[in-house]
Amino acid sequence: MAIPPILSDEARQAALAKAAEARRVRADAKQRLKEGQLSFAELLDAAETDDILNNTKILTILESLPGVGKVKARRTMEAIGIAESRRIRGLGDNQRRRLLAAFG
Repeated sequence: MAIPPILSDEARQAALAKAAEARRVRADAKQRLKEGQLSFAELLDAAETDDILNNTKILTILESLPGVGKVKARRTMEAIGIAESRRIRGLGDNQRRRLLAAFG
């Protein structure tokens, strides 16, 4: 088992704040997708300039889309050939295009 790095109190607080901000941004994006305020294509475009969104797992994004559940998201990703652990930044052009065709 790896030993966590020893951080100063200030560094630990900064890391906690950064992680909280990342969770807030991801939750906001998923909520906006769910409510229809943001489209899947818009989210992919925004992720190109936002490192937090770019580091979000595709599976959690797809499950946030209206009318898409866990089964449909997993089946579509499997059909396209995308691993469940893949993040937005790891999508290839072909995978991105096929996801947009399926959910865009």
